[in-house]
Amino acid sequence: MERNLDRGVDRGEVAGYRVEWVSETGSTNADLLAEARRGSETNRVLVADYQSAGRGRRGRTWEAAPESSLLFSVLTRPGIAAAMAHLVTNALALGAIEACDSLAGVRPGLKWPNDLVVADRKLAGVLAESVVAGDRLEAVVVGMGLNVRTGAAPPEAAESAVALEDVCGAIVDREELLAGVLARFSHWMGGIGQQGGRADLMAAARRESATLGRRVSVELGDGSVLEGLAQDLDERGALVMEDGMRVVVGDVVHLRDQSGSP
Repeated sequence: MERNLDRGVDRGEVAGYRVEWVSETGSTNADLLAEARRGSETNRVLVADYQSAGRGRRGRTWEAAPESSLLFSVLTRPGIAAAMAHLVTNALALGAIEACDSLAGVRPGLKWPNDLVVADRKLAGVLAESVVAGDRLEAVVVGMGLNVRTGAAPPEAAESAVALEDVCGAIVDREELLAGVLARFSHWMGGIGQQGGRADLMAAARRESATLGRRVSVELGDGSVLEGLAQDLDERGALVMEDGMRVVVGDVVHLRDQSGSP
C-alpha cells in the first residue's frame, strides 16, 4: 500500500534527521528502500501511525493497532563495508534502549539478533535492509516497531510481547520517544566509521545483551536446532556459542534452568 501523503506531516529536523510522519503506509522500510535506490539523501526518517504490511525477520508480518506503537525507519549512508551492516542495527537498538531508560525508566535487554525484551517478552523488533553494490554498502534502511500502548501487539503475540506503558505505568509520548531514540542513534552512528567507535558500539551491545550468558536454543536457517550457552558476540555481530561455533543467522529462544528461573 502506498503511504497516504495527504495526511503526512513533515516534522522537520530531529537530532539531525529529516522526519516525515504519515498516518498509514504499507511498510516504512519498503518506502525508504525505494527512496534509497532512487538516490535519496541520507538521514531521512519515515514514521507511520499504522503499517498494513509491516515486516520482521524472514518475511514475517507484524501488525500493530493504529497509533499504538512507534513504527519508523531510518535511511542512512554510513560509508562502511557491507559486512558491517549489523552495526547499524545495533546502533538503533542501543539508541532505543537508552531512550526507553531515559524517558520511561525502563531499560530493555537486547535479545540476539534484533529484538528488545523486558523479562523475555518482546518490546521491539529491529529490521535492517541494505542497498549493496559489490562489497560496497550504498545505503542501510533500519526500521523499528516499538510497542508503546497497552494492546499494541497483535492478539497472537499477547503472551510473548509487552508494551512500554505496561512496564512503566505512565503515558509515553511517541514523538518524545522518537526524538530520544534518534539522538542516541546519532551518537552511536557518529563513531561507526572509526575502529574505536565500532569497538565501543559492540562493547555496548555485549553489555546490554539479554542473551549472553544464557542457555539458548537456536533454529538455524536450514531448520536444524542447536542448544548451548551463548558466550559472546564477535566483531561482525555473530553469536558465539560456548563451543566456539559462530551463528550468523538464526532465531533464538532463551531457555530456563530446571528450577524455572531465567
